Amino acid sequence: MESLPFITVEGPIGIGKTSLAKAISEKFQLHFLKEIVDENPFLDKFYENIDEWSFQTEMFFLCNRYKQLEDIQTHYLLQNKPVVADYHIFKNLIFAQRTLKDDQFQKYLQIYNILTEDMPRPNVVIYLNASLDTLMGRIQKRGREFEKKISPLYLEQLSSDYDKFMDHFENTYPDVPVLRFSGDELDFVKNEHDLDMIMTKLTNILHKGVHYHGSSN
Repeated sequence: MESLPFITVEGPIGIGKTSLAKAISEKFQLHFLKEIVDENPFLDKFYENIDEWSFQTEMFFLCNRYKQLEDIQTHYLLQNKPVVADYHIFKNLIFAQRTLKDDQFQKYLQIYNILTEDMPRPNVVIYLNASLDTLMGRIQKRGREFEKKISPLYLEQLSSDYDKFMDHFENTYPDVPVLRFSGDELDFVKNEHDLDMIMTKLTNILHKGVHYHGSSN
């Protein structure tokens, strides 16, 4: 890999982003950037009362992901060290637009645009999605206490939001390869053949060459 991959694995809650990003990190010897989730002090309250705690929750995620990406850019990408992440900061807009009131979202969007103006954006995106039943089943299996409070309706809406956003992303950045996989059809955690298939497709993309983009806009 002569070029510099910055790979992002994205998709709704419970789809398996972290598991796949870890596997990619190990296979290709990339630095693994893990999303901060459990450390958010507002998350438990958020799932109990979304309207009351959405702004605090989203601002915490935005500030922490901004700091993570700033560090990644400085210590890895600008040092020619490849990275795979189990999220990218664009997901903030998906969640914020779903949960924030209109006036809150406009304020949030202004802050988001300022913070992400010079942030790195991925040059390969792996997008995972699945049916509501599959997502709910995987959330229950991994047993995070705060996730047990997630409304099926909220998760279904979020999954639809992801599909729309990824269509928009592909139209906006046609130079960024997007690999899409269905969690209903694949189980790369339990089935090695499924994981190998994903790795083969990713290998083919990387062999074509990808180039580091220094700005997320």
